[in-house]
Amino acid sequence: MHIIDKDTCIGCGACEGTCPVSAISADANGKYEIAEACVDCGACAGVCPVSAITA
Repeated sequence: MHIIDKDTCIGCGACEGTCPVSAISADANGKYEIAEACVDCGACAGVCPVSAITA
């Protein structure tokens, strides 16, 4: 499963819009997190403008 570094995340939402299984959502602070439904396709990592998403 991929992981979003919340210290690096800028809350742009690019990852959420790219996830084919809707496994990414914003938390109460506007930072994004990946749920266990993640299928490790890597689409989110490819669109993150600040490289906050790692495997």
